[in-house]
Amino acid sequence: MLKAGQICIELNGELSGNADQNVSSVSKIDMGAEDSLSFLSNPKYESFLENTKASVILVSKNQNIPTNTDKTFIKVDDPYNSFCIILGKYFNPKTHPSGIKTNTFVSENVVLPQEIYLGEFSYIGKNVKLGYNVKIYPNVYIGDNSEIGENTILFSGVNIYDDMKIGSNCIIHSGTVIGSDGFGFVRQNDGTYVKIPQIGNVVIENDVEIGANCTIDRATMGSTIIRQGVKLDNLIHIAHNVEIGKNSVIAGQTGISGSVRMDENCVVGGQVGFVGHIYIAKGTQIGAQSGIVKSITEPGQKWIGSPAIHLQDAFKSQVIYKKLPEIDKKINELEKKLNVKK
Repeated sequence: MLKAGQICIELNGELSGNADQNVSSVSKIDMGAEDSLSFLSNPKYESFLENTKASVILVSKNQNIPTNTDKTFIKVDDPYNSFCIILGKYFNPKTHPSGIKTNTFVSENVVLPQEIYLGEFSYIGKNVKLGYNVKIYPNVYIGDNSEIGENTILFSGVNIYDDMKIGSNCIIHSGTVIGSDGFGFVRQNDGTYVKIPQIGNVVIENDVEIGANCTIDRATMGSTIIRQGVKLDNLIHIAHNVEIGKNSVIAGQTGISGSVRMDENCVVGGQVGFVGHIYIAKGTQIGAQSGIVKSITEPGQKWIGSPAIHLQDAFKSQVIYKKLPEIDKKINELEKKLNVKK
């Protein structure tokens, strides 16, 4: 059983209330329960501070807290991040299995580490290198000459083609395909297409998480590269020879065409489409459903729309767009007065 005071010390926070308050669970602030820990990071939920049933609430250091309540508050720099720390340390029930199960297939020249989980019906190709404490769930395919770093987890149904390199502490969720052929074809004079051999690979660096049912294509030549710390949502397609910069995050249903180079610390919303062979500057933020049709060279800018424009310009354009029916009406009235023929 945790105490509020213990949590406060771990988070280097400021306590207001009962240091001996028990904490046995966690909850959302609008669905709180007694003896639970919650947090406030979004001002939209500020009204729940007084009425929540949660007993201990993490708030920011500049948050005004109610005085007529028996709740215990812990002031921290970042309530959401602090909540995640406590959640992961004390309330995460997920444990991974270990050992080699029956009905697995391990090819020649593969040395299994002392600590490993190899689930049923998984396939390990020739000359595959597996790091310490790798977790390979059932029905995973790993092609010849691929490398999987230590502590990496491959969930059921992941397919890793030949010659792929995946770093340490990565998580790849079910249904994801790493190393399928890039979309390369040459149109012939008769209208048919000839396939361009895709002889490159995919390199995924350390601490990357890839959601379910993503596809990352192998390079035509060289490597498609996912840099350290990148986080990919579900249902994302990354084409051949793309490079995603360090600590970038990309939301679901985004499609990135071939040879795009995205710099580090970019944030991409859902359903964004990128044309090929462009550069995206460091720290770029792109809103959902945007279309990126040219390079973005200014670092740290926000973009939205299709084709995408600066966020502030988009806000200004939206104001004009809303007024278009009124403007059209006024133009028609003026034309009638002036007897203008269309």
